[in-house]
Amino acid sequence: MATDLDGTALRTDGTVSPRTVVAFGRVEESGSVLVFVTGRPPRWMGGVASAVRHHGIAICANGALIYDLHTEQIVESHLIAVEVLGEVVAQLRANVSGLVFSVEYEAGFAHESDFLLGGLDRKSAAAVCVDSVTSRPCAKLLALHPRMGADELQSVVHELVGHLVTATHSSGRGLIEMSAQGVTKATALAAFAGQLEIKPSQAVAFGDMPNDLPMLSWAGTSYAVANAHPDVLAAVDHVTAANDDDGVARVLEKLF
Repeated sequence: MATDLDGTALRTDGTVSPRTVVAFGRVEESGSVLVFVTGRPPRWMGGVASAVRHHGIAICANGALIYDLHTEQIVESHLIAVEVLGEVVAQLRANVSGLVFSVEYEAGFAHESDFLLGGLDRKSAAAVCVDSVTSRPCAKLLALHPRMGADELQSVVHELVGHLVTATHSSGRGLIEMSAQGVTKATALAAFAGQLEIKPSQAVAFGDMPNDLPMLSWAGTSYAVANAHPDVLAAVDHVTAANDDDGVARVLEKLF
């Protein structure tokens, strides 16, 4: 059982509903494997880890980081190399005016001064210059545009640097998330499932945004929540209730 978090298993305010906590527990009690597969960095996983009693594994940063919820340690990383990071930023800066950047590291993050922070980063550390942003390998490079929509911006980014990184989006604003070339939620989930000898046909996945599409395509059974992006709704096997209506929990209650 693999599920995205924000917009899918979590409520819009970022909390885990009591009903969803109970449903997650049913999965574990059955002997099945529950995996959180999220764009979130590990530093945003504290509340979720507490809600599930620090059990299990989370695939974070769109597949770049594997995080043990019990030990609260990163156990595997797939990073963007410094030379690739610098080239990607240079190419995007030269061809798309108005872009600003931030990066997720294995521990912590950095952002340019004009980068409009959202979510749990509103009270962030001080901004840094672009040279500092690209100074060491990172799990995820983020590019924000003040006017372009996410779908349009992803298309532009893919055309310019798709041979260097894998680009996607999940926030609903003009914010593109880039991982190392070929790294997606699906690649990380497939590798983890393979270690447990679990086949795609034995996997059920839930999602809501384009960064979930590779995972949803890999899993034998896929669900979108009702509030999902149109591309996700068109790609899945089933649609459940919205995240604020405990859509994931409703399916898990039927399965377990």
